[in-house]
Amino acid sequence: MPRNLRTRAAVVLVVFLGSLWFLYPPKKSINLGLDLQGGIHLVLGVETDKHVASQTDRAAEDFKGALERRGIAVRRVAREGLASFVVELASPQSWNDALTVANEFQTFDRGNADQAAGRFTMTMQSRAVGRLRDDAVRQGVETIRNRVDQFGVAEPTITRQGEDRILIQLPGVQDPERAKALIGKTALLEFKLVDEKADTEASVQGRVPEGDELVYQRRVDKQTKAERKIPFVVQKRTLLTGAELTRAEVNADPNSPGNWQVAIEFTAQGARIFGEITEQNVGRHLAIILDGVLQSAPRINERIPGGRAVITGQFSVDEARDLAIVLRAGALPAPVTVLEERTVGPSLGADSIRRGMIAIGASALAVVVFMLIYYRLSGLIADVALVLNLLILLACMAAFGATLTLPGIAGIALTIGMAVDTNILIFERIREELRVGKTPRSAIDAGFNRALRTIIDTHLTVMVTAAILYNFGTGPVKGFAVSLFVGLAASLFTAYFFTRLLFDVIYMGRRKVEAVSI
Repeated sequence: MPRNLRTRAAVVLVVFLGSLWFLYPPKKSINLGLDLQGGIHLVLGVETDKHVASQTDRAAEDFKGALERRGIAVRRVAREGLASFVVELASPQSWNDALTVANEFQTFDRGNADQAAGRFTMTMQSRAVGRLRDDAVRQGVETIRNRVDQFGVAEPTITRQGEDRILIQLPGVQDPERAKALIGKTALLEFKLVDEKADTEASVQGRVPEGDELVYQRRVDKQTKAERKIPFVVQKRTLLTGAELTRAEVNADPNSPGNWQVAIEFTAQGARIFGEITEQNVGRHLAIILDGVLQSAPRINERIPGGRAVITGQFSVDEARDLAIVLRAGALPAPVTVLEERTVGPSLGADSIRRGMIAIGASALAVVVFMLIYYRLSGLIADVALVLNLLILLACMAAFGATLTLPGIAGIALTIGMAVDTNILIFERIREELRVGKTPRSAIDAGFNRALRTIIDTHLTVMVTAAILYNFGTGPVKGFAVSLFVGLAASLFTAYFFTRLLFDVIYMGRRKVEAVSI
């Protein structure tokens, strides 16, 4: 009797029961990909020029601040074009000191110098512009992925496409409009002071004071659903942004029954800045602006320590929840636009599943029949091992939350062929040993031992290929790679370990064996 037979049988039993456990309905189910259960397919275009322009504006503000800290009076520092800003000094006598500041901005080149007028231009270097464009897309991909993960979509596909596009596939999403709003929201949160002295009516007519800008607050009448816009004049200078947020949670609005609000909390640095803002501006209104739209403008009654604030705006619970998601995930570095949108209906997925299952069933049936006819009892053993192989494959996909796609079904069909091919290698090796006159037991031992190296080599090479496909592939390619990799790993276990166990039980006992049904 072979050694450790009971231990090996116990291992197979544990694997079998564990597979049933993970496939049992109350446990994790197999996620279906976009091509099987439907969803939305989006291609977004990233407006990288706006990111370059915003970074140029920020550099202009930094340059102006550096000049003022050195006591250099300036008439104007403002962006001109996409990646340049002009500097106009109040006095040409400060020219040399200003050039010292310009040398500190190493990603900008100075040009159009007019010392007599105290004027020159700072232009961003081309490699810096290219890096900003690339960063805008890369950061956009990561930000959108963080938002979608919090949105609760199983196995989404979010990847860069070309130079300035992002491909998004969201399986099982039932509300495409809400998903697009969540993904496409820039979520730039800014805190600015309201200009109490400005003439709002004159600003609406186009006479906005220098250093100010006009923003609007949207109000919706709950009964008539009519929307009206309330103008506010705020200072252009941003005192604090959402980059300093650490928390954003949804709460009921105690001052407006039926509405919801978002409670936010800043980092230690953000809390310090927020405390200074509120301390220095008691009695003024602080505008909370999201993507250029004023959400609220509460009056500062006293210093607010602790770095906590509330964003109100007549939000529904879904609107407040989505706002909290985008604030936690961070702002997009540049706006995005939907270039392509396709909605995949679940009926297409059901048809794909049906045809895929027919293909798998037909191929499995053909293999089972062939093995029974050609290898007789040994073929039956291989068929039982094949069933266990499929069971382990599906259980692993369910356990790890893998996504089954249409190419993944093709990978399962390929796994069926390779699993049987492994048994054929062993069986043919046993036949060769029997032909040279070995006893059945010796032939079985030699067949399994000598075929092992070939089995490992063939499986490992294909598994490495599947791992590469998973690492560098996207969407359906990953689905194919997952099913192929897991199927081959299961095949190694069933074709050698499980099949050898059945052969040992049938042929390697104490009774005398005259022949092998192979």
